[in-house]
Amino acid sequence: MTVRARLGDLIDAFRPADGPPPQTLGAFFKWCLQGSWPMLVVAGILSSVAGATEVVSALILGWVIDATVNSGPSDFFGGHVGLIAGFLVFYLLVRPLVFGLTSASNAIIVGPNVMPLVLSRLHRWTLGQAVTFFDNDFAGRISQKQMQAARAVTDTATEVINTVCFALASVIGSVVFLLAIDIWVAVALAVWLVVYILLIRFFMPRVRVNSAARASSRAMVSGQVVDTITNIKTVKLFAHAAFEDRVAIEAMEVFREKSLEFGVISTWFRLSLMTLAGVLPVILIGGAVLLWAAGETTAGAIAASGAIAMRIAQMSGWVSFTLMSIYTSVGEVEDAMKTLARPHTLADAPDARELPPVKGEVRFDHASFAYGRQRGGVAEIDLTIRPGEKIGIVGASGAGKSSLVALMLRLYDTESGRVLIDGQDVRGVTQESLRRQIGMVTQETAMFNRSARDNIAYGNPAASEEQIIAAAKAAEAHEFIEHMVDHQGRKAYDAYLGERGVKLSGGQRQRIALARAFLKDAPILVLDEATSALDSEVEASIQAALHRVMQGKTVLAIAHRLSTIAEMDRIVVMDQGRIVEQGSHAQLLAKGGLYARYWNRQSGGFIGVDDETEQDAAE
Repeated sequence: MTVRARLGDLIDAFRPADGPPPQTLGAFFKWCLQGSWPMLVVAGILSSVAGATEVVSALILGWVIDATVNSGPSDFFGGHVGLIAGFLVFYLLVRPLVFGLTSASNAIIVGPNVMPLVLSRLHRWTLGQAVTFFDNDFAGRISQKQMQAARAVTDTATEVINTVCFALASVIGSVVFLLAIDIWVAVALAVWLVVYILLIRFFMPRVRVNSAARASSRAMVSGQVVDTITNIKTVKLFAHAAFEDRVAIEAMEVFREKSLEFGVISTWFRLSLMTLAGVLPVILIGGAVLLWAAGETTAGAIAASGAIAMRIAQMSGWVSFTLMSIYTSVGEVEDAMKTLARPHTLADAPDARELPPVKGEVRFDHASFAYGRQRGGVAEIDLTIRPGEKIGIVGASGAGKSSLVALMLRLYDTESGRVLIDGQDVRGVTQESLRRQIGMVTQETAMFNRSARDNIAYGNPAASEEQIIAAAKAAEAHEFIEHMVDHQGRKAYDAYLGERGVKLSGGQRQRIALARAFLKDAPILVLDEATSALDSEVEASIQAALHRVMQGKTVLAIAHRLSTIAEMDRIVVMDQGRIVEQGSHAQLLAKGGLYARYWNRQSGGFIGVDDETEQDAAE
């Protein structure tokens, strides 16, 4: 095993966290870094040893100067062999080795591992959030917060190791050395340190607050820009480039103002610090010179005191700048916590079990859900779908069709009543095992920035190449996939789709989604406007494939194009969140109710706009 592997694996970079992220800052840091603490302590000790070597360097310098002053040129080399040997061993072996180990601990053990450790935990926790979490925020802002928090926690940990531990060891060693010269020189350093700490305590909280505000405004800029770019086609079609520019500029102006406030406080901090740093050499060197003039110390002590004074003065600027960076990072972590450390609002029950393979019975038992509002959603739904039964769900926009499916998938929890699959309450099983039993094709199909093969295989990652191609053929997608070439020259199933890949038409996207569903082969299948983007010829060819894939499955098909569900075993008609009619196509037409009105008003096979307008007005 290589040195890189030995050292690089001392921290498990992808170890899962124990429990949810805490809501307090210190506990949040502990949660993020859990599992890495032993190596962080080792790295801190090595950094402290490196800091102590700086004091030893000054001490050796003083010894050499005293030896040269007290010896003639001819006697120095012969009379101080041990000192010369120690000087060479320290500077050529000990000091490089200590700093090399310190560098390795940071550059190989800590740095490359802590960032992915924190980021993987935050990302894993975020993935467990309910759909509403993502509905209520910008995708760009959420991803920005994850990167911001992971980077800030990592920077804080490494800077504490590299700077704080190093500086503390240097200062403690300096005090011990100065005590050996004269207690008053050591007291002078101690007084200077007290003033330095008071300066830090005054400025750092202000830096932290300003940093959090700047980070929040920066994330808003990122979210706004990503939102605009994601919807760039809509921006172009509505000729709103100037409007989007103004919105972005407004967000950038807020960020600019927060950055200016941060700049002002940091400038005052640096000015105050440099003034204080200039005082230290005057105190220490001046004090040592006065003692030398009184015959109470040596020239070597003056040189060592001067070296220490200059080193601490320089280090105070470095330390304060690092502390400002640390407090900036802490502010960014606090800001990110507000978004990322929220409890899961839709979690698996503590005793949730895996849902075993199901036959496909779906039952809504007085199920109600209104998104926390007084109106909308569904109310008192009583519906049982037998295993293998195929039902169509129709209704004007806002009638509750998608809410019904969302409750079955447990994207939301019922506010009253239950949803059961094969007699098991969906709240009592794990969400992952529930959704593995349900295949779904939606009107708006997401394409990952991955190959066509990977996009189809998302339905079953373990599928073979032959199974993937068979699913594509069944969805009438194989032919157009074979002719695809992306901007990097990748062809056919290797061509990338999504934002940076081949641009697919709506019909092509839905055929990829259908191929996913075919490959998943789940016992329950949901078709939410699954063929709405297809032309009549392609839809006719896919209908045959749909009939094949629906065999033996429980099917819920939502459609405005009533001709696509006329042959279903049963049609459920919804209005204002309730089931108002159900039966076969023929039975509902004979009844002459809402479904018959929809059918009679169709133009081109869609539910009429008038019905949607009436529905919207009613809500």
